[in-house]
Amino acid sequence: MPRATFILSDGDRRTIDIPAGWSLMEGARQEGIPGIVAECGGGALCSTCHVHVAPEWHETTGPASDLEEALLGLAPGADEHSRLSCQIEMTEAYDGLTVTVPETQATG
Repeated sequence: MPRATFILSDGDRRTIDIPAGWSLMEGARQEGIPGIVAECGGGALCSTCHVHVAPEWHETTGPASDLEEALLGLAPGADEHSRLSCQIEMTEAYDGLTVTVPETQATG
């Protein structure tokens, strides 16, 4: 089962197991990761599950889709490493993925 590490806004690190086929957001919600609001429940309708993918993982997770890019435009502090965690489907290739949860998420 792939593991992902979330670096929280206070610097705390939480590493969790996420079943392959689940989104990064689903795993975060299941494990109560603070800062992953996910108001739309993973439907790519908001930007409240925004994360910053660690630079060494950015190429592996790939670029955001056009829709995701549009939604990231609403996310406070979005940058070139930003992704919506609902759009990253976990696979064994992502075992060890590290993301940072921003201090502030968009409001719905």
